[in-house]
Amino acid sequence: MSEHVYLGCHLSCAKGFLHMGKEAVSIGADTFQFFTRNPRGSRAKEIKEKDVEAYLAYAAEHGIGTIVAHAPYTLNPCSADEHTREFARMTMEDDLRRMEYLPGNVYNFHPGSHVGQGIERGIELIADMLNEILKPDQHTTVLLETMSGKGSEVGSRFEELAAILARVELSEHMGVCLDTCHVYDAGYDIVGNLDQVLDEFDRVIGLDRLRAVHVNDSKNPFASHKDRHEKIGQGALGFDALYRVVHHPRLSHLPFCLETPNELPGYAEEIRMLRGV
Repeated sequence: MSEHVYLGCHLSCAKGFLHMGKEAVSIGADTFQFFTRNPRGSRAKEIKEKDVEAYLAYAAEHGIGTIVAHAPYTLNPCSADEHTREFARMTMEDDLRRMEYLPGNVYNFHPGSHVGQGIERGIELIADMLNEILKPDQHTTVLLETMSGKGSEVGSRFEELAAILARVELSEHMGVCLDTCHVYDAGYDIVGNLDQVLDEFDRVIGLDRLRAVHVNDSKNPFASHKDRHEKIGQGALGFDALYRVVHHPRLSHLPFCLETPNELPGYAEEIRMLRGV
């Protein structure tokens, strides 16, 4: 392969950005994903400017590319409960403020669940929140993640993500993160018809909006509308299909982050496998 593929995994931010950068390099990664705060809570670790400066220098030296921040799983910007929506708004607004320490990267979130209000209402509420928190001068691109469609999730269809993007006023600050497990579980056959799925994504959303990829195998079969990640090559998608995703000429410039059930040695092996070395 002549292209350079940016591959990484999800790392803990408990010890700071420089530590994450060094962990990434130690396993052969040149990108990574991290939670902005406790993934099931609201507490955010204090950002230390010296740590950020040291990380930025280290990243430049070692060729670390775009990194992916992930919002907590507990946020639901399209909840029927006003307090839940306000918590999501306040948390994401604070996260984007903190991301300005690392300009030029991306911030990913799950669009949420409409909990019986209907897809249209869910789309409206998500877009309303984004219109409140996005700033003209921000340096972070906010990503809607493709979802599997379990329960009342919004975002399992490309049309739903496109409808959110169409309502966002500062749309230049928006993009999409494609999760391979989620889209396969949602009924997009990236195993048998990857090019067709990418064509559909381009028609509905635009491939220029795709800014990151989560590389995960799935414990469940095609169109199961569930969400259980599996190690690369041990699930329903299989190694060959995921290798094709990572090395596809329309995708290979993006950051690819593993969210498989692994520790660092397992991630290192998956990165080696997906690089083809």
